[in-house]
Amino acid sequence: MDIQTIFIIVLAVLAAVVIYTVIGFIPGTDETSVLMPVTLALVLSGVQPIAVLSFFIAAIITLNITNTMPTALVGLPGGVLSSPMIEHAIKLKNQGKSAMIIRKMAASSLLGVLISVPVSLVLAQLLVPYGRQIQPYAPYLFVSGAIFLSLISKHKWLSLLSIIPMAILFQSLRHLYWGLGVVPTNVNITTSFFLGITIGPLLVSLFQLLNHQQRKMMEKSEINQIRIPKESKLTLLPWKILNKKEAASASIASLISSFLFVLSPVGLIILFGETVANRTKNPEEKPIMSMTTMSAMAQSTYISQVTIPLIALGIPLSPVAIGPASALFNATGVFTLENNIHHMLTTPQFIISILIASSIAIAINYYVISRYASRITHLILSRIPHEAVLGLFVALILLLAFMDAGIINIFGVLLIGITCGTLNKMGVNYGVQFMTLYAATFIVSTLAGWSM
Repeated sequence: MDIQTIFIIVLAVLAAVVIYTVIGFIPGTDETSVLMPVTLALVLSGVQPIAVLSFFIAAIITLNITNTMPTALVGLPGGVLSSPMIEHAIKLKNQGKSAMIIRKMAASSLLGVLISVPVSLVLAQLLVPYGRQIQPYAPYLFVSGAIFLSLISKHKWLSLLSIIPMAILFQSLRHLYWGLGVVPTNVNITTSFFLGITIGPLLVSLFQLLNHQQRKMMEKSEINQIRIPKESKLTLLPWKILNKKEAASASIASLISSFLFVLSPVGLIILFGETVANRTKNPEEKPIMSMTTMSAMAQSTYISQVTIPLIALGIPLSPVAIGPASALFNATGVFTLENNIHHMLTTPQFIISILIASSIAIAINYYVISRYASRITHLILSRIPHEAVLGLFVALILLLAFMDAGIINIFGVLLIGITCGTLNKMGVNYGVQFMTLYAATFIVSTLAGWSM
């Protein structure tokens, strides 16, 4: 690899760090809705594949660490992955421990990257010979994942019973579009449906504003007061920030989750985070242990779910690959499943690109978060209107829905958003919904076969 290529990689990484540092500190910015459109734009603009990959790896590392900052500092979810942290974050915030947990989460994110990158690269190499053999079993993995995540959720029966109706909804829209000739029968719309699920709770809240009684209940007479603690100037050495229990928990969770790359990141984070909290006897340690574990897993799940399918398989066989990273596998008119980044880069190029991108991104973010998280949060919350950002990303999602299947798909995505958003508020988590989307074709075709 020549100097010019390395320079392009570094430039792409720095661009991703700058862009997603700003975006990540804005509360309510869903990972898929802010990662996928930008990556797709880069692919369609003809940027070199190695630069696109480097940009994406740096973007997910930056976004996953910065998204936790609004959660830790002001109790607002940065994105979907940080939503499970809210309860613990508010508890620590009320105890005046926000500055402390920020540094611990930054250190655990560093551990998550350091562990998941080499583990994912090794797993990818081990799975390369089996890529073609694994592909036919993908639907079974997704169905099993949906059932597994339902069984470990707090609302088991509700989640289990929602799987088939949701699958029918997704597949019904696809068949509607095929029947109307809106899209070719060989095109299986997934990206815009995925985004419809992610903005579901937001859409439900927005539609509730159109109900007079609901709107009256939401009215407030006082402005929310948010206090942001000052950052600490203490050591940046991670082994002095995390104690042995916290470091071990974050490391083990990162290692195990790298092997479970076909399961939803949200579902895994909820599972491991709550398991760690329940096994911690000291009530004061529970939120700290849970949040450090979750922040490490936010990195490990995304890194493994991009790296392994992209290098080893060349097919989107993970929730992240199907959603946020879908442009790396299949961008209309540029990449196809037979001609995507998997086929465009050599193994050494993959390894060098991922190592450089992850190293630079985590080094910059670890320092910036540890030193300036409070100041950046104050700047973003005081200068950038939350509503404007949410409006921008909802508009991007509707644009992508239009690009997928025209005007009718805008209303199809709204239907999915309202349905899945309502189920989400009832207790069916994102993990179950995403896995159901991936398995919808298999579930419906199997049911149809049984009905004949």
